[in-house]
Amino acid sequence: MLHDVAAETHANVTLIMGEEEFLADRAVAEVRAAVPGAEVHDLVGGKVEPGDLARLTSPSLFGDRSLVVIRAAQDIPKEVVPEVVAYAGRPPEDALVVLVHPGGVKGKALVDGVKKAGAAVVAIPKVTKAGERIAFIRSEMRRAGRSIGEDAARTLLDAVGNDLRELAAACSQLALDSDAKTVDEATVLRYHRGRAEVTGFAISDLAVEGKLGEALEQLRWAIGTGVAPVLIISALSRGLRSLAKVSGGQREAQAGMPPWMVDKLRKQLRGWGPEGLSAAIQAVTEADAQVKGAGADPAYALERAVQTIVVSRHGR
Repeated sequence: MLHDVAAETHANVTLIMGEEEFLADRAVAEVRAAVPGAEVHDLVGGKVEPGDLARLTSPSLFGDRSLVVIRAAQDIPKEVVPEVVAYAGRPPEDALVVLVHPGGVKGKALVDGVKKAGAAVVAIPKVTKAGERIAFIRSEMRRAGRSIGEDAARTLLDAVGNDLRELAAACSQLALDSDAKTVDEATVLRYHRGRAEVTGFAISDLAVEGKLGEALEQLRWAIGTGVAPVLIISALSRGLRSLAKVSGGQREAQAGMPPWMVDKLRKQLRGWGPEGLSAAIQAVTEADAQVKGAGADPAYALERAVQTIVVSRHGR
């Protein structure tokens, strides 16, 4: 069951566990929002060194609180784990530590240790079924002060896909663009199927076919008319990865595609080689990070990705 995790994340040490990256990121954001003005240190588990935790949580000369977020906590080096566990047992009042762990057996000593030491635990549910994603969509619309019917939610899921981050962006966009208290199926069809899905995949098709001018024109039009950048980057990513599956002859993957799509992808493969395809996928992966917060200008990141896709087309 999906729920608001904010009430569970006010302890001095919080362990956020689960595979759903978007929900984990949201839980971290809610902790940050609970301590406005705190000095934030955002770390990756594999790069945490002995003494880092003590140094970053030491009292500030200016009396500011500190918040240390350690993502991919399963990668914290073995020699640092006892230090983190000991800290969890005696955390200072003016510092907060958040450990983000995907679950699984890696890093089990850390998880068991901080739990035993009294850390608060936020369990992130795994969303696997269509009904759970529909529940997520309805929850997102409620967060935005709107409601959405079952049929409309199912249509939105069909139009946008299964990724929770993309679904959340789509719900936010719908709430901004619709004046209705309840978003109906007609609104979803008019906005997302007509603009986000078709426009995003049209840009993807033009780019992989080497039509730079047309792809950029469609991209600028889409951004100018309010299509969420996260939906466009998703379409580019899906298009290239589908192309890679057909290129690699992955019959099991192709079995989930309609025959017309496989035929279309095979035609688009003309002019593509493995090196070029790899370079294009890498460019879109980097742009994805830029669009989702690592960069200041999503439109520029998308344009660069489209240009790189076209340039990579003849790479062997």
